[in-house]
Amino acid sequence: MHSLSFYPEEMPRYAKSRVLVLFDIDGTLLRRAGPHHRQVLEEAVWQVAGVRATTEGIPVQGMLDGAILQCMLRQAGVAETAPAQMLAIMKKAQALYVRRCPDLREKICPGAPELLERLAAGGAVVGLVTGNLSRIGWRKMTQAGLRAHFRFGAFAEQAETRAELAGLALQEARRRAWLDTPMVATLIGDHPNDILAARANGLRSVAVGTGVVPLEELAQHRPDILVPDLRALKLEQLICAD
Repeated sequence: MHSLSFYPEEMPRYAKSRVLVLFDIDGTLLRRAGPHHRQVLEEAVWQVAGVRATTEGIPVQGMLDGAILQCMLRQAGVAETAPAQMLAIMKKAQALYVRRCPDLREKICPGAPELLERLAAGGAVVGLVTGNLSRIGWRKMTQAGLRAHFRFGAFAEQAETRAELAGLALQEARRRAWLDTPMVATLIGDHPNDILAARANGLRSVAVGTGVVPLEELAQHRPDILVPDLRALKLEQLICAD
């Protein structure tokens, strides 16, 4: 795990809350955000490692960017990548994406802005748990006009699995003394990996059908709450213990 900051800037003081809500990005807050993310991963591998690698044939949904890069390199014939080189690839990909990310306001999933506004009004602690690298994730939120809703995030370069990322986010919220007791903590995502990550950390899981995984398949993984999109998710479901 790489020790990198959760935050792009210093965080202000906050009152304690009994509600923590963590969001995935792709398929949950945004959908069909364009090819730029995949393209910068491919270009970063070429610029840093001199290897022509592609995301073609890799089931990237639900994966962390680091795992995607490892798969790309192995698929291109690179058996092992030195940690320093992988960090350089990640750094290059993020720099490229920050420059190229388009306006994403039309890519926001239905109901996301309204739900985020309601959570803010209720004083909830709201963060990101995403397979995106940190600068890529924050850039997406900025270009979608959603950045101000998120207090912190856990990102791909900080762990090897989504469950570990969810655990890091929970630990950080507690370390910052943002949470009161009793507490209701929820992870919202569009992939079975999000459901499993929530379960591994004792979080309530909300699965939304705005990604590539059909609702029927998500239901097989028994999320605590299953909705077609965020418009169907009521605030009470996130703030009530039962």
